[in-house]
Amino acid sequence: MAVQDLMPTWVGATAKQIARGVRRGDVSATQVVADHLDHIARADADLAAFRAVRGGEAITEAEKVDEQEELANLPLAGVPVAVKENTAVAGLPTWHGSAAVRSAVAEADHEVVRRLRGAGAVILGVTRMPELGLWALTDDASAVTRNPWDPRRTPGGSSGGAAAAVAAGLVPMAHGNDGLGSIRIPAACCGLVGLKPGRGVVPCQLGADDWFGLTEHGMLTSTVADAAVGFQVLAGRPQEKLVPPQRLRVGVSLRSPVRGVAPDAPNRDAVAAAGRLLAAAGHDAVPADPVYPTSLGLAGLATWFAAAAADVRAAGLDPRALQRRSRRHVALGEWAQRRGYVRESDRVAWRERSVGFFADHSVDLLLTPALAGQPPEAAGWSGRSWAANMKASIRYAPFAAPWNIAGLPAIVVPVGRRPDGLPVAVQLVGPPGSELLLLGVAGQFEMQAPWARHAPGYPRVGTGSPAVA
Repeated sequence: MAVQDLMPTWVGATAKQIARGVRRGDVSATQVVADHLDHIARADADLAAFRAVRGGEAITEAEKVDEQEELANLPLAGVPVAVKENTAVAGLPTWHGSAAVRSAVAEADHEVVRRLRGAGAVILGVTRMPELGLWALTDDASAVTRNPWDPRRTPGGSSGGAAAAVAAGLVPMAHGNDGLGSIRIPAACCGLVGLKPGRGVVPCQLGADDWFGLTEHGMLTSTVADAAVGFQVLAGRPQEKLVPPQRLRVGVSLRSPVRGVAPDAPNRDAVAAAGRLLAAAGHDAVPADPVYPTSLGLAGLATWFAAAAADVRAAGLDPRALQRRSRRHVALGEWAQRRGYVRESDRVAWRERSVGFFADHSVDLLLTPALAGQPPEAAGWSGRSWAANMKASIRYAPFAAPWNIAGLPAIVVPVGRRPDGLPVAVQLVGPPGSELLLLGVAGQFEMQAPWARHAPGYPRVGTGSPAVA
């Protein structure tokens, strides 16, 4: 019997379908949450997407949603949501992907969790991430998080548990955050939509200083419509609606930000496929390569190292308690800061250059590959050397980081599959304030070339079920 044959009806529905069903009285939030908790109990042992599941607490939370007299203004009424484990959820410790960094039980929700709950969402638990969110690979000594599309492969990182949970239908949407690609990389690995908002659009408030302003909160979803409502909730902009974009001029680039790392054939083909989708939607796709100076790479590395060191100092941690790979990262961060290699002026200069790119090339958006290669194996990367982790993370996922340094919005959207059956995706980058435009173009991709919302063998909503009625 296939996994989906065992699933209750509402497992596999989209967030928008669930919220509509709860608001109309077709199903209770309590039943939806119970269904998803049952699915997690059956499926997550193989995936290790969750660090902790809230079980009875989530049921109680769902009951409170059902007791509300007015649900019309709750865009996520009864929707089960997971939160990344570095973001405070009242009543749970905040793990940060590390036994050494785990903080005490949070007394209050982080602002983004408060906004999710205020929209009617029910927090089912927290999802796994690599230590301090430093790597594009998700595992630790307790478990290896696996990609539902191929359990031999990583779901990416650092929001790897969140991506695995959505791709397997454990939740219809999951919170993540993105400091150098940590939403977009897992979204690409797992065939999901992942939007990183621009700087300052969603309150961040993580660690010492949000990784020098590089980090943003967002959602991982299986549809663009869910991505849009998730963004609207986190940004506190519920009235904004997607509209089909008018004719756009989109720059297309295969140029890698990392010298010596180039996209493989499936990722190049994905960009070509996206170019055809743009043309079919009435847009113009033109060659336009950003110039990635060597100084950008050096500044990016120094900031990455120093962000880890700053978080460790702010938490009052002994670096010797960290994993070997993270200890080296922190030590390099301390060195980079002492030598003066971490400079706000460098980040400001790259942001100005990035914003100017759109005017200089007369383009509205930029299209790039999402990844350069196949997601690495799902393995015990937490026990491997710093060099091995750096090489693996940078070689397969070089395209995301520049846009964190620039503070520009960017989205990853699926466009097909690799020959090995894994999803393949592209990245769209826009100027400040273009989040809804990016979502609108992603929606045009979805309409023309719909993707599988879940990995094979995991739940899908059947024809005629209440979830799609």
